[in-house]
Amino acid sequence: MSLQSEARKHRESTWWETGKIVVQALLLAMVVRVFFYQPFNIPSGSMKPTLLVGDYLFVSKLAYGYSRYSFPGGFKLFSGRMLSAEPKRGDVAVFKLPRDNSTDYIKRVIGLPGDEIQMRKGVLYINGKEIPKKAIGEFVTREDDGPPRRLAMFEETLPNGIKYKVLDSEPNGPFDNTAVYKVPAGNYFMMGDNRDNSTDSRATWGVGFVPLENFVGRAEVIFFAAAFDEPDAFSLFSPWRWPFDVRWPRFFNLVR
Repeated sequence: MSLQSEARKHRESTWWETGKIVVQALLLAMVVRVFFYQPFNIPSGSMKPTLLVGDYLFVSKLAYGYSRYSFPGGFKLFSGRMLSAEPKRGDVAVFKLPRDNSTDYIKRVIGLPGDEIQMRKGVLYINGKEIPKKAIGEFVTREDDGPPRRLAMFEETLPNGIKYKVLDSEPNGPFDNTAVYKVPAGNYFMMGDNRDNSTDSRATWGVGFVPLENFVGRAEVIFFAAAFDEPDAFSLFSPWRWPFDVRWPRFFNLVR
């Protein structure tokens, strides 16, 4: 065999091995995405200050088991959930909007099946008991490309000890005083941490109660964060700005 033929055969072998590695990597990535962890990005400020516009998260599908909405397309291959586990109060979870069963929403689990939830003067009540709410300072934010605003920031503590931060941008706003919501069996009550700028279970016409079947997974960790909500926002076509437009301190923060 000539040296030229050997070189050609070596190149073909190298390309074949490279192709196999690429295909195997793609298949592995697909399996991980479908069954274990799915990436999501935050498009709105409803979960500020916990999550910001431009945050990219890994969501664990293992956390609650699998339903039809755990898989691309949402095809009804089976009913209910497999390997089901109940969401815990305080979890930050991704779910399919019950109104259309296709739009992804992310909120915090506040009410469990059978709970009674109410807001009074901006204070959360669960089963008639006031949830401790402690002022901890201010949070500077920007809404709808407007000027920076300083919002009152508080820390709430749920009955199971979970602590998290919430914002109050409008004292006695429309959702600060509500009727009592009785959470039906098999459903959950979801709320955004940016209390006056969140369409959540308080809006019965928008979200309402969320069935367990609609849960996709629990938000676990931020793997990338870009300042998409700032003037001259992050752009892939402006690499010279990346060091300034990427929120480096948020990388690999756990979602709590």
